[in-house]
Amino acid sequence: MRTLIFIVIGLVFMALAMWLTKPAKRTTTAWLFTAGWLLATLWNLYTGMSHGYSLQEELPIQIGIFAIPVLGAWILAWKGRGR
Repeated sequence: MRTLIFIVIGLVFMALAMWLTKPAKRTTTAWLFTAGWLLATLWNLYTGMSHGYSLQEELPIQIGIFAIPVLGAWILAWKGRGR
């Protein structure tokens, strides 16, 4: 459930950031979102490992938490380039 919550939060932040950004600036926003979301994902990885999970257990989950919102940001940035 925590994984789903993090993915949804990432998608909401990504959508909000892209919605508030002019299409011409969405590539910059995607870069900034990617960096910020990477930090949030690393913090979540650290939290999971501090609760006794190994890196091997946490890494596949964290990749999904990171990749889904970031992929959405880059798709929207790519779509915004044409405008």
